[in-house]
Amino acid sequence: MINRAPLFVSDEGFNWHIVLGVLSRNSTIEIVRVQDVGLSGATDPAILEWAAQEGRIVLTHDENTMLGYANFRLNAGMLMPGLIVVHQDMSPSRAIEGLLEMIGASLEGEWENRIRFVERR
Repeated sequence: MINRAPLFVSDEGFNWHIVLGVLSRNSTIEIVRVQDVGLSGATDPAILEWAAQEGRIVLTHDENTMLGYANFRLNAGMLMPGLIVVHQDMSPSRAIEGLLEMIGASLEGEWENRIRFVERR
């Protein structure tokens, strides 16, 4: 189990209902939106860099550009606290359950330099 609650940032297009659902079920998780930290309209590389500086795992639906830039960071040896991709067509309830399962089964530091997908089931 995680020793401390992980920190997250959701990218601009991430479904806010999923964020609210996760927070309502586990109040120890901290999620901020890029809009809340002055990154509205920021590029994916800028979001990933900010997340790395802040030690936050990025939540995204973007399986194209965000995933590509995350892989670029990994291949370049750059720090990345983690990326979780939730498929765009996944129901919010399944996404919430999947995120809570992933977080609950994680160890501190396990996310670093990893890309994970919430399983569709």
